[in-house]
Amino acid sequence: MTAAPRPRVLHFVTGGFSGGATQVAIALVNAAREGGRMEPLLVLRRKRRTDPARIDELRAAGVPLEVVPGWSHAATIFALARLCRRWKPDVLVAHGFSEHLWGRYAGLLARVPALVHVEHNTRERYTRWRLAQTRWLSRRTARVVGCSEGVRQVLLDMGMPAARTIAISNGIRTAPFADAPLHPLAGREAGIVMVARLSRQKDHATLLHALALLRERGLTPPLLLAGAGKSMHRRPLERLVEQLGLQAQVRFLGLHRDVPGLLLRHRIGVLSTHYEGMPLALIEAMAAGCAVVGTAVPGVREVIRDGEDGLLVPENDAHALADALERLLRDDALAARLGAAAHARATTHFSRERMNADYERLLLDVAAEAAGPTSAA
Repeated sequence: MTAAPRPRVLHFVTGGFSGGATQVAIALVNAAREGGRMEPLLVLRRKRRTDPARIDELRAAGVPLEVVPGWSHAATIFALARLCRRWKPDVLVAHGFSEHLWGRYAGLLARVPALVHVEHNTRERYTRWRLAQTRWLSRRTARVVGCSEGVRQVLLDMGMPAARTIAISNGIRTAPFADAPLHPLAGREAGIVMVARLSRQKDHATLLHALALLRERGLTPPLLLAGAGKSMHRRPLERLVEQLGLQAQVRFLGLHRDVPGLLLRHRIGVLSTHYEGMPLALIEAMAAGCAVVGTAVPGVREVIRDGEDGLLVPENDAHALADALERLLRDDALAARLGAAAHARATTHFSRERMNADYERLLLDVAAEAAGPTSAA
């Protein structure tokens, strides 16, 4: 009796590399390669900012990878459909907005047996027309996945089918943070780190205003902002730093390749934001044993338990954020307690191994359902 062939699973996602969706898709492809129960393929939609060097790095690492054009939606759909007809995936997983639309249209054109939509944020640019398309596609989709329970609730509120809409939390690589307990907060630099791309979604401005309030209270911690972004987002922040007189405290690091090392050297991690799906950068700060502060929005609220492993503050509230940071800067015992609890929670509940296992079960189930009862014969 011959073994059943491994299901082929195609992960389609933006090639912008700046968001969590692409990193999750890459992680799932690599996990499938190592696990051996599925045959994966990563397909990137080329964007203007797609870095050819990153694509070369992935291919050199052995990641099975294809790139489709992104200059128009139609070009993306038809190129991906042609690829699907050639590669014949059993499951097509379309990650993120708006790629989940074009990916599933291509899957329908190519008659891919099963489609999966993964939503990576709680707030996206849904017009009425795109919401109508999403609802229509959901009726032809095997599973709709939110990257957190908060995202799942948003999907249900949008009209996604409750019986087929689930949550699988994103996860991080915990290995780089395994020795975090060997880096006690008392021995770290008394600085604040925020790892986030410069964009409208992230609220760097409130953090800068909080830093100015701290200075009025006699506290002048350094603030390191790690993350790339367009000049249209960076320039206003640089002007705000000058207006607030914070040039001596604030450093824009740009894209930082050693985030674990950066976090392990500093005491406090912050995510000031307007909305999130599942904030991987915040979870990494927790895994590093930093005392963390986050904005109390969906996605963040299910990561931080206020007062247990971090502090939550209201959105757009510089005074509340300054109060939380002051508590951590003045109370070493509190910061150490929250940092230790944050490390334990992040490494236990939000590991990439857990995420990979959850997705593997889901995709194998979806492939089996699409194959039907004859697949076991």
